[in-house]
Amino acid sequence: MAIGSGLGAQIGIAAESTYGTFVAPTRFLEFTQESLVLKKTTAQSTGIAAGRLLALSSRRVVTQREVAGSLGLEVVNKGMGLLLQALMGTTVTPVQQASTAAYLQTHTLADTAGKSLTIQKGIPLTTGTVTDKSLVGCKVTSAEFSCESGGMLMASVDFDGKDCDEGQTLAAASYSNMSPFHFGQMAVKAGTFGAETALDGVRKVSMKIERPQAVDRFYANSSALKAEPISNDLVRVSGSLEADYVATTLDDLHTSDAATSLVWEFVGPNIESTYDETFRITLPAIKVDDSPPQVDGYGVVRTTYNFTGLYDGTNLPFIEYMSTDTTV
Repeated sequence: MAIGSGLGAQIGIAAESTYGTFVAPTRFLEFTQESLVLKKTTAQSTGIAAGRLLALSSRRVVTQREVAGSLGLEVVNKGMGLLLQALMGTTVTPVQQASTAAYLQTHTLADTAGKSLTIQKGIPLTTGTVTDKSLVGCKVTSAEFSCESGGMLMASVDFDGKDCDEGQTLAAASYSNMSPFHFGQMAVKAGTFGAETALDGVRKVSMKIERPQAVDRFYANSSALKAEPISNDLVRVSGSLEADYVATTLDDLHTSDAATSLVWEFVGPNIESTYDETFRITLPAIKVDDSPPQVDGYGVVRTTYNFTGLYDGTNLPFIEYMSTDTTV
């Protein structure tokens, strides 16, 4: 029996071959919080019947079912590939580096058609019995990554899903020895794409990638369930850099509204040879929206520069993930 609290909970994920069709989880994530739930739309009959003072329970119907919510977790050195693929859209095969145990995944921005996940939650009763909630057809609608001075690299991923299936067998969770990426491994660089140099004074970074989709595709003949969401707007990339005013680089970019390439990376322990555990986001073009530095007291001048990620006409944003994972 499991512990009858959140200590006994589990999250497992698997890539689906067909949108909304359950696939037994093969990857188990260590998470900090989740809010993935079944949402239902109901309609209640309001027909008048002589003398009836309360609506009939038999006249309430479920007209639509769907799943929504988020998953919060630390970004770790193994097992993140399925989430990154569902976010970015490219079908990725890890590439072995030379003859080492290091494998590189490059997740380039693409359409997310066909990239859905089964997410199976194990939720413990106080008795220690763990209940199954298998959420199918889960599509990533946005993900935000953040890290601040003294902290770990965190991710919050939002999902839209098709349905909740409570009739599946709960998979037995297993975990490999994973380590989180953290501030001590963090570097921030800016400049010409491919030749970026270090930005000094950065204390905190946040980046958000939003994947707008038509999530309201409820049609007749579908038993109250939606069809796979379709991209219906431009991808939105945004973020912020909190920095002490040690150089004018970001301030000058705000003034000129010039574009720069931005690299945000975490380089961990060596895997083998010259290959290290790595998580890296590259935005080939960003523009700084605000805020120029202001003096509001005796302390070190500090500001938060908000930025927008854009297309440079040649290079799309991408996420690189170096680990020992031989499969996504």
